[in-house]
Amino acid sequence: MRRTGGLRLVSIVVAASTALLSGSAGRADQAADEAYERPYKICGQNVVDRGTYNGYRRYHAYCHVCHGPDGLGSSYAPNLVDSLKVMKRDDFSQVVAGGRQNLAGGKESVMPAFYEVADVMNYLEDIYSYLKARSDGQLGRGRPERCPS
Repeated sequence: MRRTGGLRLVSIVVAASTALLSGSAGRADQAADEAYERPYKICGQNVVDRGTYNGYRRYHAYCHVCHGPDGLGSSYAPNLVDSLKVMKRDDFSQVVAGGRQNLAGGKESVMPAFYEVADVMNYLEDIYSYLKARSDGQLGRGRPERCPS
């Protein structure tokens, strides 16, 4: 009988250890997902890492004509600050690369595909980083400063 009790105790310890380890792995996965979805680094008020700063520059070179300054939208293109509150990074990348056509509400809007535009595709992570920092309320309007190296 003692062996059965001992085996039961070992089973409980193994189960508890497995739960703790999987919990740690789950937290690590969650942290990795968080870092993936929020790649920006904020160093101070409107002070950002190099990639996010570059994203600001690229956004204003290619995207602001339709989506408005600072990602706030226009009469014919959506507010990206609001869109990125619910849109995941991979979905954002797919829309930018492949474009989108929206015929909802009798109003046609077309986002062109940028998959052949190297200055957009090579810096897509930076553009996302800038817009996500804006969406999360971590970066204000206007030109940010760069973090000291």
